Amino acid sequence: MFVVDDDPSVLRSLSRMFQLEGYAIEGFDHPRQILERKPGGRPGCVVLDLRMPELNGLELQEEMRRAGWKQPIIFISGHGDVPAAVKAMKAGAVDFLPKPVGMAELLEAVERALARDRAAVASEQELEALRVRFSTLSPREREVCQGVARGLLNKQIAAELGTAEQTVRLQRARAMEKLAVDSVPELVRLLERLGSPS
Repeated sequence: MFVVDDDPSVLRSLSRMFQLEGYAIEGFDHPRQILERKPGGRPGCVVLDLRMPELNGLELQEEMRRAGWKQPIIFISGHGDVPAAVKAMKAGAVDFLPKPVGMAELLEAVERALARDRAAVASEQELEALRVRFSTLSPREREVCQGVARGLLNKQIAAELGTAEQTVRLQRARAMEKLAVDSVPELVRLLERLGSPS
């Protein structure tokens, strides 16, 4: 978990509070410092001050996204205004809390952010596992899968590919086994999830 605030006393107190709650914390008192760090692989979130020198919170949010940061962001600000809050939320922030922020409210926002990030990481890992399984298919098995996903019958796929229906049946069975799916609807959902790779 990361905290970015240019006020050293706020940074210290937030870091101490999160550590007491059992969170592993990295604190930064300058917005550029977090950009020097590689985006983390473990689930986490970023608690970010809105008003900072050189790079405000909204600009930092944009820079972090460009640098590959995917962790949810919680903004805290003593100067929050509605347009800034709207912009932050549209850009993916989980929450926008006014300073001084209550401990319970902030911890609740952190838990929501961490839950969202855990779900996103799990979804990405699942998608990567699907990509790996899909990569084991032969080019012809992929073509057969695409035909099945388009709603074609085995004989229609065979005619389209210039092969025997029995061959298509075998390739379809082999592909479904490799992809660990038991039905056509499952196969279609898997291909949709992968964005129908070819």
